[in-house]
Amino acid sequence: MITPLYTTKEAAVQLVQSHHRVFIHGSAATPLPLVDALLQRAGEISNVELVSISTYGHIDWNTPLVKESFFLNSLFVSANVRGWVNSGYGEYMPVFLSEIPRLFTSGEFPLDVAIVQVSPPDKHGYCSLGTSIDAALCAVHSARIAIAQVNPRMPRTHGDGHVHFSRFDALVWEEMLLPEVNYGEKSTEATSQIGQYVAELIEDRSTLQLGIGAIPDAVLKHVASHKDLGVHTEMFSDGVVPLVERGIITNAYKKICPGKIVTSFILGTRRVYDFVDDNPAVAFMDVSYVNDTAVIRKNPKMVAINSALEIDITGQICADSIGTYQYSGIGGQMDFMRGASLSEGGKPIIAMPSVTAKGVSRIVPQLKPGAGVVTTRGHVHYIVTEYGIVNLFGKNLEQRAKLLIDIAHPDHRENLEKAFFERFRKLPSFTV
Repeated sequence: MITPLYTTKEAAVQLVQSHHRVFIHGSAATPLPLVDALLQRAGEISNVELVSISTYGHIDWNTPLVKESFFLNSLFVSANVRGWVNSGYGEYMPVFLSEIPRLFTSGEFPLDVAIVQVSPPDKHGYCSLGTSIDAALCAVHSARIAIAQVNPRMPRTHGDGHVHFSRFDALVWEEMLLPEVNYGEKSTEATSQIGQYVAELIEDRSTLQLGIGAIPDAVLKHVASHKDLGVHTEMFSDGVVPLVERGIITNAYKKICPGKIVTSFILGTRRVYDFVDDNPAVAFMDVSYVNDTAVIRKNPKMVAINSALEIDITGQICADSIGTYQYSGIGGQMDFMRGASLSEGGKPIIAMPSVTAKGVSRIVPQLKPGAGVVTTRGHVHYIVTEYGIVNLFGKNLEQRAKLLIDIAHPDHRENLEKAFFERFRKLPSFTV
């Protein structure tokens, strides 16, 4: 095997030129040293468009030179770039996670450069994209130039994400710990109750999709008595690991990749990173496949668990913005909500606390002006708060409003009942 040649991060990012569109690998695989080195070139190059899905770690973007030289076009907004996206020096592109690879390959949104983080090459010369295959695999193969940070702490994962080192125009050896997020620490009494309610909807032999955050982790803590669960999800975190170890998640009854967890990326603590390292029971696959509705629906009893920022009383789900303020993104919510609804015995679920951290109701008469509708009221089924479970599928607007008021926080039900009367000219006292 030809031995790879490594260069410095400063030399590697010299490949990026003015007017380039640059993809940045995301989640736990965010190549922070290369990103930092690239931003250090602010003032030297200009009109560089950075494209990311969800990055983690500190990115020093808020300086005049960086804002003048770089523009962030985010396909999903994470906390570390939320200010940038909403600053006037960045923007958000609404797109289903499943369609991002096609965006890169179709000619609609071509990439000049892809900057990723990989494991060291194996004896055959293949690096692994590790914790995040998602759209990074497509980005590496479709960009004209590819740059890699080679990190010996990056897990070598099985599935689609293997790239021969010869594909990269520059390789930088940089050892670093992956960012860690412990969603279990973010649990509250409300999220625990929601987790219990959602677990009641899950049958034995179901296949689970788990969104990001404390609620999916809480759900997994309440399925200890379930049998033969499977996982087909765009991402997962630490909560899956003990269920595999205890034989609760077996993936035995899945139709797609039976016996294997199918995912596109992971984010959590070192525990989950160690779990996936060289683990043939976990298949990391391109997100255009993982999130394909036609693939998802083939798993019977597909349960999709996602969350929302707010829902109006007719069932419109806002999951990506607070009014016009871009908070996150569409991601894979609609991919899995629709896929689960078409699955035999499937259940699409939106689970959320009834109020925000400041006590503001998430169940509202109308969405905030400018709010984005991620899941339409035609796609919505189960809604879960700490006050109960309702199923809006097959219900008219009046029935939906009554059901949602019943699971709203008690402090806000009177105002919602007033809004009900103003809209429907009757009190919400009928039986659904």
